[in-house]
Amino acid sequence: MVRNLLVGSIAAATAMLAHTAGAQQPGVRALEEIIVTSTTRRAESLGDINASVAVLSEEELRQIAHTHFQEALARLPGVNISRNNGQESLIAIRSPVLTGPGACGNFLTAEEGIPLRAAGFCNVNEMFDSNTENAERIEVIRGPATAFYGSNALNGMINTVLPDPQERLDVTLEAGPWGSYRAGVVAGFDSGNFKHMFLATGQNAEGWQDDSGVDQQKLSWVYQYETAGGFQLDGGFTRTNLNQETGGYVVGPDAYKDASLRDTNPNPEAYRDNESFRIWTRVSKELENDWEVVFTPYFREVNLNFIQHFLPGDPTEDSEHRSLGFQFASYKDFSNNSFLALGLDVESTDGRLFQFQENPTQGSAFLQNTIPQGAHYDYEVEAFQIAPFVHYQYYVSEQLDISLGLRWERMDYEYDNLMIDGRTKDNGEACGFGGCRYSRPADRDDDFDNVSPKLGVRYRFNDQHNVQARAQRGFRAPQATELYRLQGANPDVQVARLDSVELDSYELAFEGFGNGWEYSVTGYYMEKKNDIGTDSSRAKVTDNETEHKGIEFAGAYSLTENLTLLATYNFAEHTYEKDFVTGEQVEGNDVDTAPNNFGNFRLNWQITPTISTELEWVNMGEYYTNPQNTADYSGHDVYNLRTNWAVNEDLNVSLRILNLADEEYAERADWTTFQGDRYFVGQPLRAFLSFSYSIK
Repeated sequence: MVRNLLVGSIAAATAMLAHTAGAQQPGVRALEEIIVTSTTRRAESLGDINASVAVLSEEELRQIAHTHFQEALARLPGVNISRNNGQESLIAIRSPVLTGPGACGNFLTAEEGIPLRAAGFCNVNEMFDSNTENAERIEVIRGPATAFYGSNALNGMINTVLPDPQERLDVTLEAGPWGSYRAGVVAGFDSGNFKHMFLATGQNAEGWQDDSGVDQQKLSWVYQYETAGGFQLDGGFTRTNLNQETGGYVVGPDAYKDASLRDTNPNPEAYRDNESFRIWTRVSKELENDWEVVFTPYFREVNLNFIQHFLPGDPTEDSEHRSLGFQFASYKDFSNNSFLALGLDVESTDGRLFQFQENPTQGSAFLQNTIPQGAHYDYEVEAFQIAPFVHYQYYVSEQLDISLGLRWERMDYEYDNLMIDGRTKDNGEACGFGGCRYSRPADRDDDFDNVSPKLGVRYRFNDQHNVQARAQRGFRAPQATELYRLQGANPDVQVARLDSVELDSYELAFEGFGNGWEYSVTGYYMEKKNDIGTDSSRAKVTDNETEHKGIEFAGAYSLTENLTLLATYNFAEHTYEKDFVTGEQVEGNDVDTAPNNFGNFRLNWQITPTISTELEWVNMGEYYTNPQNTADYSGHDVYNLRTNWAVNEDLNVSLRILNLADEEYAERADWTTFQGDRYFVGQPLRAFLSFSYSIK
């Protein structure tokens, strides 16, 4: 009955809006009209870049009005974000959905080109540290990033770009399901050669699962200033706060379809508290010798505390790190149609991690005897990263250009164990069944050196169509948590014998546009070595080798003056190339949580000059949920409807209806040896109504 009333109300509201007016919708744009900064840290036309880059514009982001960044990035090729619960996420870019404490090291997430977390201290959910809700655009590099970025830019990069400051005052209010609400304010000021702007958003969402919900605030400040000496300064800060009551996995075969389980929370005690702060200033200057130099010092601080409800015993993790660093780059355009960039990145980080289990472990006798109550880890790490790089681009002719890049990077760790060494309880007692699951190495130092070459060739058939070929290597040094948070089941129980993860990538891409249409087709082949992952018991597995190949399609076509079809689709195969070092036979199997196909389709209708609506179809293919390929998830199809009405120049009203068909699906499906099938359940049919008002 309630559902019927909601559907009826939504239909009536949509019809009412459709007969009045709406906001402008995204259309087909030439590549030259799209500006990106992620590839070389300075503004470039997307049509001039030899890289697999996808961009979400400010116009698209305002239309999507995401409450979780997954809602926005789902429409980009090669990107598959697992939403999990609340503001949590797992990222996949040309990869499986990777898990484990260091899996986040495969992806570089950044805001204004500055990584959200230090190179050796990532977290799989770190995108909630970025103010994506107020972004001017979000840029995604698929595959290894350019020489300007190193460790963690292995499978790809997500960069949030904040808007330039301008004089404005905008207020947004939004109401959603289950008593949720959101408010946002943008306030900008122009004082001639000094401009600055505040970007604030706050969200309170009661979760639809029992004992779940999100309370989140984000504040950014950006500024621009020009000195009398010709120095350009722009920078700012971003501060975020998250207090989340987490809904855990529902357990059992197809539990996400069970009405008696879907909205339950097996882990009512679970929570996640996170605070982050970053401040930066970019100083740029044109020198008399035609070199442009850019120097960007920054400071970062992150504090995270949460219950690991996905592990036996539900231990609590309390971690923090602080970083001080800078990015330096110099650029010169030569008269022979070439371009050179030289740079240096330096970062110093102090971090600490403490893991503690308050209650005795529940479950089998093995779990109870190997996972003790009390402290599991307590350590500090000092890390230092330095990386010089060079990037060169030569335009051989109007049709042909070649780009070369090279980056050398060194990562040093100094580890200090603040507990008793070894595989024991925190009081030194031995565990049963051969020893404790958790093991603490003695104090030690580790260092990793990596070289990352890049080669790209592009040929323009004409002003509208081109072909690109790329060969490049990406890498990531092991994360601190992979080096010093050891587990007893591994052969490296006393010392983590880890090498840097390497990925060799080869691509061939065709892209172009015409009158009312555009396309991009990219084929890729990648080999990853020395990979670090987890098995179905959540134990770390090292020295993995995997193969990744696929084709990505993206396109748009204007059916009529007011009707546009946009689509992305992905075909991929991700396979294990060798058995696990533990002896588990997985060679030739599909990597788990790696769908062979998924896509996104949208129909945009500009109903009147002031009203637009978008119907979105999100398609997820079938995938295996364990390395043995004995358990799987059948996939899903979710439909969303978004309507915007520009009442006048100052007032905009939008209505978003998500999961229009009330599909029963899983945001993430998983299988473990201690629980079997488990799922983060997708949210049911829901609607959001928002009002945005520009005061000046």
